[in-house]
Amino acid sequence: MTTTVGPPTERAAAPRPAPPRRRRPLLKANGRRALTAWLFLTPSLIVLLAFTLYPMIQAGYLSLTDYNLIRAAKFVGLDNYVELFQDPAFWNAFGNTVLYAVVVTPVTVVLALLFALMLNQRFVGRSFARTAIFLPFIVSLGIIAIAWAFLLDPNIGLLSYWLGQIGIVPEQGWLNDPRYAMAAVMAVGVWKNVGFYMVIYLAGLQSIPGEIYEASRLDGAGPWQRFRSVTLPLLSNQTLLVSVLALIATLQAFDQIWVMTHGGPFFRTETLVMLVYREGFQQLRFGYASAISFVLLVFVFILSMVQFGYLRRKQVTY
Repeated sequence: MTTTVGPPTERAAAPRPAPPRRRRPLLKANGRRALTAWLFLTPSLIVLLAFTLYPMIQAGYLSLTDYNLIRAAKFVGLDNYVELFQDPAFWNAFGNTVLYAVVVTPVTVVLALLFALMLNQRFVGRSFARTAIFLPFIVSLGIIAIAWAFLLDPNIGLLSYWLGQIGIVPEQGWLNDPRYAMAAVMAVGVWKNVGFYMVIYLAGLQSIPGEIYEASRLDGAGPWQRFRSVTLPLLSNQTLLVSVLALIATLQAFDQIWVMTHGGPFFRTETLVMLVYREGFQQLRFGYASAISFVLLVFVFILSMVQFGYLRRKQVTY
């Protein structure tokens, strides 16, 4: 029996691997974009380094020295910080700063949200109301403080006269009474900044899709349910921004307090920034003032990070 052997069958050729893609043009394009971005950022970075980072480093060095413009800086290590934490004036200013921030920050945020909700509706005079609430923000805080000091003056103040007619004005005046001076400067701080945060909330309200509200109405949700379940969660980004900005602004309060009360009466309204000014520019203790400013910086940073982390978890995207 003969077996016919045919030609050997050729194995199927394995597919050749695809040649690697050339990424050089893409890398070059990314490099050009990065270079362009850095060129645009360079002027801002130079300003940031010259007027923020370098002064911060210099202040950090001064906080470890005894320096008063008359003699050369003498390195004293942590002596300024040890003295600071034993100084009753520091703890008084620290307590006033915390009190101011704890009251003004939530009041400002809540009022800004309420004004935004009200002015997001259509009614006669809406544009005038928006302008009237926002206008104090663009006016100099020093000018506003002077105006309010005159309004609250117990002798010539129009607001004091009106309040006196209903018997709620202190005998010494709002700014001279230790019990009411802090409340007066708090009211001015809220009145000054609430318009700016209202605009941020208005932008957030107008960016919420109307279909979400329509769907909630079809599901039978009332006004309060829509606010609690739709509006408030979808404004979480704006609430985060407003809360952090308001907290930082209140912890750095200086202008209106200095103009209206100079930290009095009896240092009841003196904040940490005012203490820095008094120790640095009046007492010429620049090392000690720098130490106070660094403690304030760390305090603001820690509170901002805690607040940012807490509100970040509650953010809602749509």
